[in-house]
Amino acid sequence: MENIAKHSASENSSPYYSVRETRSTEERNLELFSQLRHNLRALMPVTPRLAEQLNGIELSELQSREDLAAIPVIRKSTLMQQQHALRGAQKVSDAVFGGFAPVTWGQVARVYGSPGPIYELDSNRTDYWRFAQALYAAGIRSGMLVHNSFSYHFTPAGNMLESGALALGCSVFPGGIGQTELQVKTMLDLRPDAYTGTPSFLKIILEKAEELGEKIDSLKHAVFTGEAFTPTMQQWFEERGVEGYQCYGTADLGLIAYETSAREGLVVGEDIILEIVRPGTNDPVAEGEVGEIVVTTLNPDYPLLRFGTGDMSMILNEPSSCGRSNMRIKGWMGRADQSIKVRGMFVHPEQVAEMSKRLDGVVKARMVASGKVGSDHLVLQMERAEA
Repeated sequence: MENIAKHSASENSSPYYSVRETRSTEERNLELFSQLRHNLRALMPVTPRLAEQLNGIELSELQSREDLAAIPVIRKSTLMQQQHALRGAQKVSDAVFGGFAPVTWGQVARVYGSPGPIYELDSNRTDYWRFAQALYAAGIRSGMLVHNSFSYHFTPAGNMLESGALALGCSVFPGGIGQTELQVKTMLDLRPDAYTGTPSFLKIILEKAEELGEKIDSLKHAVFTGEAFTPTMQQWFEERGVEGYQCYGTADLGLIAYETSAREGLVVGEDIILEIVRPGTNDPVAEGEVGEIVVTTLNPDYPLLRFGTGDMSMILNEPSSCGRSNMRIKGWMGRADQSIKVRGMFVHPEQVAEMSKRLDGVVKARMVASGKVGSDHLVLQMERAEA
């Protein structure tokens, strides 16, 4: 499916990035499942993992979320294991992406390595990660300068937000992370309209500016992800003239949901199918219950079908008062597995086990995370067998 078309400057007054955001539920579901069947029909012959996952289910039977429930959930741990198991295979689609992505070099613009390691791909298609709708909902418009403080190194976060900003017609300064005083100087020189990154790092930048006797007063909009964005933090930024909004996505899936001016949970992004299932199972939870977020994408390059994120949330029943008609989730409500996030990066149990193997005699190992969001730290504790 083509991503939502980018806006011109003349469309900046619209409250919505696309009229598709206000479709009826019936129209949206009809289009989502029609596109899903079309994609699967084209991709199954070149993506063996899809055929295995469907296990004989007829594509014509996939008409609703209830029909999807017959398909097993693929979780990140399985994806990681499959990538590792096929390492060294002749085909790039197998050796790098575990048989889930029907691509080869030249068809992929960039490849990323997230902690695990687990590899993700990127494309030069406009707004490939679909973040433009989240930035637009936060007030970012064509002609603005966005200071992007996500890393462009190894993981896709930097390009995720940048591609959304470029699709809106913005310019982007790729600030990345660290070098706080230089970040302050650059903001004072370039006077950006908006910031994308973690809330904790923008707080550090603004506090450093105040410490230096400066005020970054050009900054009016911010889109945060990768960390919790609490009401206390929201108020702190508003006192400094910055209106912050949060969004939620993953390196595998791109944007999943985003906050709007209604401040009523997160609206699910267009072009994905979201479900909430009982953790560790394939079964959808009852309406209003907390469970694991499972997402099906319509991405022909990386067609993840019922992908379990490991993140917990719940569906909010009523549509948002902002006028967007897609379902809403409450936001991030914890993990369904033992993975933890430290300063915006996941650490998985498998990595602890791998570290233990590198040293002789280790019988026990654990990671201990402590501290507040943004200043948290991680300690690896190991116990060796007695001599």
